[in-house]
Amino acid sequence: MFERRLFVHLDWLLLGAILLLAAIGLAMIYSTTYDPVRDRVGPQFFTQFYAIGLGLFALAVCLVIDYRYLAEQSHLILGAIVLMLLYVLFFGFSAGGSRRWISLGFFNLQPSEFAKIALALVLAMFFAENRRGARNWSDLAIAGVFLAIPALLIARQPDLGTAVTLVPIFLGAAFAAGLRVKILVWLAIVAVLTAPLAYSFALKDYQRSRIQTFLDPENDARGAGYQQIQARITVGSGGFTGKGYLQGTQGQYKFLPVAHNDFIYSVLAEELGFVGVAATLALYLFVIFRSLEAARAARDRLGAYLVVALVSGFTFQVIYNITMSAGLAPVKGLTLPLMSYGGSSIIATLASFGLILNVRMRRFTN
Repeated sequence: MFERRLFVHLDWLLLGAILLLAAIGLAMIYSTTYDPVRDRVGPQFFTQFYAIGLGLFALAVCLVIDYRYLAEQSHLILGAIVLMLLYVLFFGFSAGGSRRWISLGFFNLQPSEFAKIALALVLAMFFAENRRGARNWSDLAIAGVFLAIPALLIARQPDLGTAVTLVPIFLGAAFAAGLRVKILVWLAIVAVLTAPLAYSFALKDYQRSRIQTFLDPENDARGAGYQQIQARITVGSGGFTGKGYLQGTQGQYKFLPVAHNDFIYSVLAEELGFVGVAATLALYLFVIFRSLEAARAARDRLGAYLVVALVSGFTFQVIYNITMSAGLAPVKGLTLPLMSYGGSSIIATLASFGLILNVRMRRFTN
């Protein structure tokens, strides 16, 4: 299962960058939830602090257990996640019009976050065992079933944002497994042609409203467009060096809703300015490219596919959240990985990096 000599090959630089991003996120959550009148921080800070501790434990577990063993159990892992998602639909904890969590008393578990890891494991195992990889429609159709089951259950919560994040994981694993560009082009054409139908019949009213608001937020500046307008103001007000830590107005005085969650990057831009934004973005780029280097150095196809799948989902979420925070994408409940408030999100993200570190660490094993 694990040998001490493997620690020599642990990527400490990648681990350090991951922990630094989590620490920056924790500092920004402190800032956005701090009450200067009462001189105390909100409970979200402590929840995130404990969640990071649990996430580090999950990272350690995913690091010490051979990723090949976990991949062999991937069907059981995905099956367990699907059962949890079914439980959520009928008995889950509801908040904000969605039923996404399993209440554990001291913690609300969001199974959809862990579905990303389960899907990456099962797809990596499927494509690695299949000598053809992802080179024809039949293989993609089978892999698509693994994607569709959790994605549809998550969309029913409703949580379309998290369901969509499973698609880059699927495409990342398939591309690494040899997905032909011709097939990718056909998939893109189908997506474009079906987009109007999806907009008219698949999306709910509030989802269509978000798209309309993105195109013209001024049309409902005090309603649906308020959040997007405030996000733009928050980002723009930071200037080059920012207003200073704990000195922001948009986040501190709650002009920007859920600043500690979906719009944590907007607050960072306000308080630390372009300098802070550039430094944080550089950290994210380092984490992404360093992780891709782990895929290149992997000792087998399974490890390479697994890393690419996980990094694809992570990268999509980072890009979408940052562009959303700048007002360049429709507002969607997608957290910024490692930084936004969210217990299940930070635990699942750290666990996924445990797997990435696992693959890199075992690249010299027999």
